[in-house]
Amino acid sequence: MSTNKSDRIDSHRSIMRSTSIISLGTLSSRVLGFFRDVVLARLLGTGISADAFFVALKIPNLFRDMVGEGATNAAVVPVFSQYLEKKNRQAFWNFVSVVFTLALIVLSGITILGILFAPFIIRVFVPGFVVNQDGFLLAVRLTKIMFPYLILIGLTAYSIGLLYTFRSFAVPAFSPCLLNISIIASAFFASRTMKEPVFGLAIGVLVGGALQLLAQIKPLMKVGMTYKVPKSLYHPGAMKIGKLMVPRMLGSGVYQLTVLIDVFCASLSVIVGTGGISAIYYANRIIQFPMGIFSIALASVVLPTFSGQASRNDINALKKTLVFSLENIFFVMCPTTIILLLLASPIIRILFQRGEFSAYSTNITSWALTFYSLGLFSFGGIKILVTVFHSLQDTKTPVKIAAFCLCINAILNFILMGPLKIGGIALASSIAGTIDFFILFYLLEKKIGKLNSGLLEYFIKVILASSVVGLVEHWGWKYMPFSNDVIKLFFMIGFGYILFGFICFQMKIVQAVKFWGMVKGKIKF
Repeated sequence: MSTNKSDRIDSHRSIMRSTSIISLGTLSSRVLGFFRDVVLARLLGTGISADAFFVALKIPNLFRDMVGEGATNAAVVPVFSQYLEKKNRQAFWNFVSVVFTLALIVLSGITILGILFAPFIIRVFVPGFVVNQDGFLLAVRLTKIMFPYLILIGLTAYSIGLLYTFRSFAVPAFSPCLLNISIIASAFFASRTMKEPVFGLAIGVLVGGALQLLAQIKPLMKVGMTYKVPKSLYHPGAMKIGKLMVPRMLGSGVYQLTVLIDVFCASLSVIVGTGGISAIYYANRIIQFPMGIFSIALASVVLPTFSGQASRNDINALKKTLVFSLENIFFVMCPTTIILLLLASPIIRILFQRGEFSAYSTNITSWALTFYSLGLFSFGGIKILVTVFHSLQDTKTPVKIAAFCLCINAILNFILMGPLKIGGIALASSIAGTIDFFILFYLLEKKIGKLNSGLLEYFIKVILASSVVGLVEHWGWKYMPFSNDVIKLFFMIGFGYILFGFICFQMKIVQAVKFWGMVKGKIKF
């Protein structure tokens, strides 16, 4: 049985309140991120400098997910939560000191190796650059400059994981804004003072990483963190984290390999056309907007909740939290899929088409966005299901499924990129993601028992409501007269969500009913 304190912490109302904090912070970061991307699109377009910059940024981010944020979600938060419940505070902080020291050593080692072997890494992961010597050399130089970002953002991720353990979400939610602000500022100054402003952007990435790490210090002190250089790096808790991290690192490697396969295919301009890497990047930025604002935010909040419920062996509570989370994912992602699917071209054109970002850039990017949007609900659902596996300290199962789906993704890439060009790469990701979601769901039910939740009926209702919205959106964009496309786009998006909410309320879908109750002030969420 869970305690009253745990019930209060893990209540659905508390989860949504914390999700709202992270969502607001993520929204702020995403808005700044879009402004950043508009600046980058204007400055770099979809040319060789843009491709080199985005490739160089992807390389440290690959390792960041493996030993930084990914490790935090898979191993650090579950084990921290377990130690916090079962050990005294002094023992807990000694454990934290060991983990942070080991993290610094590992991140520094990877960074040094990354800088030394940057040319080899670029040749292996982006072979399409080898035929363009200027692009290759630029990507290598940028990679060497930006690799220390891994240390800064890796330590930031561990700090955020510790704050999540204490249900402290505000600063972690808003600190990514600092990276975007730094890159925007560096673009402003570099474009006016440097012959090759892309190097100024690389410096801006490092400054942003440092600012994010510094931002965590005050909240860490507030939760009582004390750091002492450990006398020994051996600790059973650290060993447990290491054992959980190994499968997660492999899983992260599988995911990043999927990304790199996409980049590899997108770099084959003979097949998919020029600018493919940048088109994939910008389309992904749009997809990551709803993902970050809601799916990732919700997954971050429920991870310590799931971990606490698993630690107390309260499987019934865990099932209820899981159903609650998936329902909310479907409720938000299904209408978002329809809106992105139908309005992909005007969204890209209005957000990015200026400066070096041409009508051709809009066409290839919106084509990729169209097919990425088909997998949006699956991408969001995977975040929740993987979080449950991690809370149960099972990091192997998601890796095995991810590896299987990587093979599917790779095969579909080469099948679909011929007829659909850059859209085929996006569609392959969506299909593989959908398969990943359903396999994980099936295996999770085998692990914890049937949910008996009515999720299928719920999903069908949400899809029906979203389909009606799609018909109205299609007709509205085609026939409704507006003098300004920007106003028209925001009106259509806003109206689409309002119409969806109204239809769901009429269908008595619980989220819509509760939201309307909040608006009227009659019930509390």
